[in-house]
Order: sequence, then C-alpha cells, then structure tokens
Amino acid sequence: MFTGIIQSVGRIVRLEPRGGDLRLHVDTADLDLADVQLGDSIAVSGVCLTAVALEARGFAADVSNETLSLTTLGKLKAGDPVNLEKALRLADRLGGHLVSGHVDGLGKVVSITPDARSQRWTFEVPSNLARYIAAKGSVCIDGTSLTVNEVAGNRFGVNLIPHTVERTTFHAKRAGDAVNIEVDVIARYVERLIGSGEAPKLDEAFLKQHGFA
Repeated sequence: MFTGIIQSVGRIVRLEPRGGDLRLHVDTADLDLADVQLGDSIAVSGVCLTAVALEARGFAADVSNETLSLTTLGKLKAGDPVNLEKALRLADRLGGHLVSGHVDGLGKVVSITPDARSQRWTFEVPSNLARYIAAKGSVCIDGTSLTVNEVAGNRFGVNLIPHTVERTTFHAKRAGDAVNIEVDVIARYVERLIGSGEAPKLDEAFLKQHGFA
C-alpha cells in the first residue's frame, strides 16, 4: 500500500525488452533506497512495481504486458520523469489516502488553468471509471493523492498547489497527455457489496438518529 504522497521524481534510464515484455530501469534521484530490499514494492507514477535489482542510483523492475497495456508505462522512454513512492509502513503518516498501486485505467489531461498561485486541472476518464469519482472524494493520478473539486459527466477537476506541481511530474504535463488513474479503493468495494446484494442493512432507528431518514 501507498499514500499518494510523492517522495521523489526519478527518471527512466532505459527500457530493456525481455521475453516479450520489459524490464524498467529507474534512476531514483534523491529517493533513499537504504531500507529497500529485493522484492520490495515501489510505486512508479502510481504503478506498484517489484524491485528485482538494486542499482547504483536506482532499481530495476519487470513490467508485464498487462501493466504495459493499462498504464502509461508502455509509452515511457529514456529520460522521462516518473513519480516515486516507497511502500507504506504501519508506523508512517497517512498524508494522502490509501493507494494500492493497482491502476484502474488511463485518463487524459483536458485543461490547465491558473487560479491565483495554484492551478485548476480538468481530467477526462472512461465511463467505467467516472462513476467511482465523487466531489470532495479522493483520486490517485500518476501516483499522487488528490481531492476532487467537481465532477461533470466523464470529467472532473482538481486544484494543484505550487508545491505539488513542482515536486511531481505534473510540471511536465500538458493538455492531451495520458495519466494513470486509480479510483478510491473504498468506492470499488462498496459497489461490489451493493451489486452482490450482500451489503449490510443499516438499522432504521440508527438512520433517524443521525438524520438520514
């Protein structure tokens, strides 16, 4: 699990074809890997990858065809920046929201508009993901935990403060660029429970007591 708080912006060193898929080599910049061991998870632009080799300035990870087809990793090239976050430890602060690193699909940057010192960003996602995104809820974009401002159909908006833009790959994004989207894991499980008919029924007295009925 991760929190969606980016710890460093690294760069792709090279993409090495291996048996039909890829081995990704990442320069982790100032991210401290002293506590990382082989087999540990690191989120690369929101995609949970397993470190299969530790290198002088980074690590290598194998990327399956499934991951390449569903995320932006398949379109990366040497030199491209990537957001990095090491896996959450139980004693860590949960500064963002619980993120699994399992990308649900691709979204697209629609527009970027100045708003005082911040920026308003609008994204578009497929219909099968849009239903999980709610105003004032959480969404993970390229590994970054963000709060949704508003939702209109398949589009939603977020506000990015200068710190977020400068410390993530958002500073290199432009309208039309693809991004990795992970919806709030709670929304997925709620839908699953409701769809299966196994969701627990709340007591009517409880609902009235709390103003819901």
